[in-house]
Amino acid sequence: MKILIINGPNLNLLGQREPEIYGNQSFENYLEKLKLRFNKYHIDYYQTNHEGYIIDRLQASEGQYDGVILNPAAYTHTSIAIADCIKAIDIPVIEVHISDIKKREPFRHHSYISPVAEKTFMGHGLKSYDIAIEFLGQYVSKP
Repeated sequence: MKILIINGPNLNLLGQREPEIYGNQSFENYLEKLKLRFNKYHIDYYQTNHEGYIIDRLQASEGQYDGVILNPAAYTHTSIAIADCIKAIDIPVIEVHISDIKKREPFRHHSYISPVAEKTFMGHGLKSYDIAIEFLGQYVSKP
């Protein structure tokens, strides 16, 4: 199974950005642990601070990957364009968040992505990605 992880804006700053919320580990370091733990899967990673690049990568993932794990970061609360893209492609997209957006500032409570994602996992720290990979493995293998 081939999985693409897409992280949105400012997630390139994990490990230094608000460690009380996001922890003190870079995603690149965590990614190595994910690849070891889920070594039966091929996992690719892409991070961008640009909304259109997320859309381009989602569109290009169709036919190339079995599923996408997407942390749209702040675009969660603003991007109808990303939501429309997810609706338009035929590949399961799992939404993840490191923090629980429902327990943060009120403007973070709404997700445009959740209604169009296959599933959403949040509030488990970086383990949200592990949970998403486990879910995707079961989801994709269903007949």
